Amino acid sequence: MNVALKNPAELASRLELAAPLRLLLVDPPRPLENLARDVRGAPAETDVGESRKIRAVKGSYDAILLWREDRVGSQAVFETLLKRLEPAGVFWTVVALKKVQGVATPAAHRLELSDLVKAFSPSGLKQDREVRV
Repeated sequence: MNVALKNPAELASRLELAAPLRLLLVDPPRPLENLARDVRGAPAETDVGESRKIRAVKGSYDAILLWREDRVGSQAVFETLLKRLEPAGVFWTVVALKKVQGVATPAAHRLELSDLVKAFSPSGLKQDREVRV
């Protein structure tokens, strides 16, 4: 997937990509992966995984960024990733806005903010910020 990131420096700052020592990117588009690697220093570790192979990812992370468009299978991905998140960790999920053109998933199957609130509330996670990508 190829997306154009608007204002990459500001995006990296808002997502705090440079802060965590261990960052896991799941299904990121290449420009976002490159941005994360560019802004992170040498001691920082950046791993990339695919949601369909997420059980193969081992270890724990200070921050996880999941690029997710499709609602189907999302709950299993969330549950697996939450097991990899450090207790004080940050979990970012990128979803398509309701009025987005050109996404691959039909609107009926698109993951939305309300789905995230429902999925993460049992684990104690809450939405504290929102950033446009």
